[in-house]
Amino acid sequence: MNGVQIRSAERALSVGTWLIVCGAMLYSVLTVTPLMRAHTPDGWTWTAPILPIVVDAAVVIVVRLDSVLARLGGEGGRWPVVLRWMTGIMTLALNTADSALKKDLVGVSVHAVAPLLLIVTAETGLAYRRSITAAVAALEERERAERRQREQEARKRAEEAEQAERRRADEEERRERERREFDARMAREQRDHEAQLAREQAERVERAQQAERDRIAAVERAEREARERAEREREQQRQARERREREAVERAERERQQAVEKAAREQREREERAERERAALLAAGPAPVKQSEEQARQTVAAAYATGVPVRQAAELCGWSVGWVSARYQELRDNAPALEGASR
Repeated sequence: MNGVQIRSAERALSVGTWLIVCGAMLYSVLTVTPLMRAHTPDGWTWTAPILPIVVDAAVVIVVRLDSVLARLGGEGGRWPVVLRWMTGIMTLALNTADSALKKDLVGVSVHAVAPLLLIVTAETGLAYRRSITAAVAALEERERAERRQREQEARKRAEEAEQAERRRADEEERRERERREFDARMAREQRDHEAQLAREQAERVERAQQAERDRIAAVERAEREARERAEREREQQRQARERREREAVERAERERQQAVEKAAREQREREERAERERAALLAAGPAPVKQSEEQARQTVAAAYATGVPVRQAAELCGWSVGWVSARYQELRDNAPALEGASR
C-alpha cells in the first residue's frame, strides 16, 4: 500500500467517524431534551438542551484531540481515557434513562445503540488512527531505508566506477610505461647507427639555421639601412622644406622691404618734385596778370603748403583775397583726408 491509499483510508475513517459523531449528537439532543424538560423546574425548561449539548461538545473534543494525537503518534495519558469513557457513559445514561425509568427494555436497547456506537467508534477510530500512523511511520521509514539503500547503491556504483577508472588508468599507465620501455630499448639498439645520422642532420640543421640567421640579419640590416636612409631623406626633405620656407620668408621680407624703400623713395621724389614746383611757383613773384584757375589753384596749394599768408598768395596768383581764402579753407578741410590717403 502506498501513501495515496493510506491517506484515502484515513480520510474515509475521518469522514465516517464525524458522520457517526454528528448523528449520535443530534439523536442524543433529541432524546435527552424531553427527559431534561420533564425534570426541570417550571420557568427553566428552556435550559433542557444545554446538558446534552455540553456532553456532546465533550465528545467532539475527545474525538478531535484523539485523532490529532493519534496522527502525531502521541499519548495523552490517563485523563483523555477518563474523559472519553465518562462522556460515553454519560451519553449512554442520558439516552437510556427515560426508558429505564419506565422499565422499557426495548426502549433502553434502542436508545443505547447510538451511545454505544459512538463509544465503540471513538475507541476503534483511535486504534485505527494509531495503526495508520504506525503504518505511515513504517512506510516513511521504509522509504527512507530505500532512499538510503539507493544512495548507498549509488555511492557503491560511483566507487566501483571510480575503481574501474583507476584500474583503467593504471592499465593505461602500465601500457604507456611498457611502450616507453620498448621505445627506449629500440632506441638503444639503433643508437649507434643513428648517432652519425643525427650528427650530420644536426650539422645540416645548424648550417641551415646559421644561413637563416645570416639571412635574417642581412634582411634586418637592409631594413635598418632602409629605415635610416628613409629617415635621412625625410630629415633632408624637412631641412630643404624649412630652408625653402625660410628663403621664401626672407624673399618676401626683402620684397616687402624693397617695396617699402621704393615707396619711400617715390614719396621723397614726389615731395622733392612738389617742393621744386612750389619753389618755382613762389620764386616767380607777383603775377603780372591774373593766372588761369588751374594754375592759380596750384599756386595757392604751394603757398598753403609753405605757409605763405593769404594776401601774399593772392599777389602771387593775381586772384582776390576772398577767393584765395576760400581755397585755403578747402585745403584745410581736405587736409585730414589727404593725410589718411597718404598713409
